[in-house]
Amino acid sequence: MATQPQDPQNRRDSDEVLASYRKSIDNIDAALIHMLAERFRITQAVGEYKAKMAMPPADPAREERQIKRLRNLAEEADLDPEFSEKFIRFVIEEVIRHHQRAQAG
Repeated sequence: MATQPQDPQNRRDSDEVLASYRKSIDNIDAALIHMLAERFRITQAVGEYKAKMAMPPADPAREERQIKRLRNLAEEADLDPEFSEKFIRFVIEEVIRHHQRAQAG
């Protein structure tokens, strides 16, 4: 079965729609990067404070509370809670590495 050539005007309209979606995605990606950068600036300060106060780099009880809270938020936002947990665990692991480096000096 041969495919019919697509109407050039229809193609241009759909390309504009796709371009609009992609522009929104690009804006969201930029916002995510900036938010992560700000989050890591704050957690860096936390790591330095913990090192100064001789506190452990990890706080497993807080981490579990955060994971539970973010899973609930994900469900409310209609986002896969498994994905949200994997994402926040990745972030937490990176933060702990930074805190360990701060502890080491």
